[in-house]
Amino acid sequence: MCGRTACSLAADNLRRACAYRDRRGRHRQPEWVRQERYQPSYNKGPQSSGPVLLSRRHLHQDADSSERVLMDMRWGLVPSWFKQDNPSKLQFNTSNCRSDTMLSKSSYKGALLKGKRCVVLADGFYEWQQQQSGGKQPYFIYFPQTKDAMGSIGLPDKEVEGDEEWKGWRLLTMAGIFDCWEPPGGGEMLYTYTIITVDASKDVSFIHHRMPAILDGDEAIRKWLDFAEVPTQEAVKLIQPTENIVFHPVSTFVNNIRNNTPECVARIELGAKKDVKATPSNKVMLGWLKSSQEGSPQKKENDLPKWTSQFIHSPSPKKTSASVLQQWLGKQEQPAAKKHKA
Repeated sequence: MCGRTACSLAADNLRRACAYRDRRGRHRQPEWVRQERYQPSYNKGPQSSGPVLLSRRHLHQDADSSERVLMDMRWGLVPSWFKQDNPSKLQFNTSNCRSDTMLSKSSYKGALLKGKRCVVLADGFYEWQQQQSGGKQPYFIYFPQTKDAMGSIGLPDKEVEGDEEWKGWRLLTMAGIFDCWEPPGGGEMLYTYTIITVDASKDVSFIHHRMPAILDGDEAIRKWLDFAEVPTQEAVKLIQPTENIVFHPVSTFVNNIRNNTPECVARIELGAKKDVKATPSNKVMLGWLKSSQEGSPQKKENDLPKWTSQFIHSPSPKKTSASVLQQWLGKQEQPAAKKHKA
């Protein structure tokens, strides 16, 4: 499944990252539609809005169907046939659409057969692995990246000049279906989408048994979007798991949808020992201990003072001033309930 994504690029850079070649082989960037509605985020969930690619012909009947536009749509498909006056009254969850039932369920079948196919854009998506302890460990899942791009994730978005080739983060491109709902009483049209899901590939199945249908490469994206040239029966053959995916564990900070900072996508080390926090009461002494134990950079280990060497290597160190202080600092870091009476 796919219940949370990140898409942190600014609108102009997102457009550059979606550059493509049209039917004539010309290098193009998709035109933004309703760009002012787009809001970058490290933590997007259903009912929020997000960027999608679609064929320009959906908006202009005389347009070349190979031309693409970028549009901000709400996540969670509202079928065009929905008759109530409030889309929030839809009784079922349409944020994800299973590939094996998308041509049989009325929520998706009509839109799919009409060619309303889109590509949902993201830096990557989050998935939670069930732990034996009862908790869940979140992971961030995305396309393999260049070394430079890996160093950019979670950093402030950089401006890119004009039509300069995009060399930043490679966006994850997920197959989706969209629809357009018109309020019964009239009003603004609501564009919404759903992400198609498939059985998880072998590499990520230990995290979750489902994953988004990922379109890997511009040819797959072209076929999925160009509904006038590629019929539904051929397009759905693109819907399958991909092995070209990588991931890393992230903090449970992402669990709260209100948290929207680079910390959401930052890699963590599972089971890593946490550093002792330098509280006001022990900061000075921790610094003293570090300097006294390290000694001079030019000195070899055998030349260190005897008490320092013993402190590092001996299973039963002598009660030096440093070891006493180290023990005291350790007690200061323990919760009050775990302190022992003298």
